Amino acid sequence: MRRVIVSMFPEPGSDDENDDRETPMTDASWHLFANPMSGPSYKAALMLALCGIRPKVTLVDLRSGEQKTPAFLARTPFGQVPVVEHAGKSIAQSASILEYVAAVTGRLGGHDEAERARIRAWMYWDFDRLASSVYRVRTHVLGIRPLDEATAAHYLQLAGMALDQIESRLAASPWLEGNRPTIADVDVYGTVRYCGDARIDLENRPAVRAWMARVEALPGWAEPADLLAA
Repeated sequence: MRRVIVSMFPEPGSDDENDDRETPMTDASWHLFANPMSGPSYKAALMLALCGIRPKVTLVDLRSGEQKTPAFLARTPFGQVPVVEHAGKSIAQSASILEYVAAVTGRLGGHDEAERARIRAWMYWDFDRLASSVYRVRTHVLGIRPLDEATAAHYLQLAGMALDQIESRLAASPWLEGNRPTIADVDVYGTVRYCGDARIDLENRPAVRAWMARVEALPGWAEPADLLAA
């Protein structure tokens, strides 16, 4: 019988990281409501995967407005994906989901309140400075929410400035906060990986690209198409 691995999945770099394990089967105690095109949905799905959890996935049709229906609004007043249901609770907003999963599993979070505050600061910064720009340029390029060229150029410039800040940080440290991966890396990675869709070139940011490779080498990492399938 295959087993579901949750909190016993070791931290990356731990002595037993390379032990043989079976792929976790779907754990119906975790239910993820998501959309394959949603960057925040990928952040939530990736966090669960890195913690050895394979949730039940329900895809929400954003184009038809399913996220605004009474049934979905009963799960979250925000009418947005992702939402995670677990242990009788409904958790909305990707940053909150990452913090919740870290707390429940004991993985990728901070060791004390000060470290958790520093990790959280990167997540707030991502929402304010990076994701708000990258995602807007991405939806413009994909034709989902077109912008006028001046506005698109403005957000492209802001994205570049934010990426330069990450480049500087990662040139001095392998991870965003401390010497190990945390939910700060999961959160920011879930934004940066969509730079290709936004036609934002990372060629001149070697530290960012090396960091992305480190994230992608973590046990459990997978592409959105693999994690966001019903």
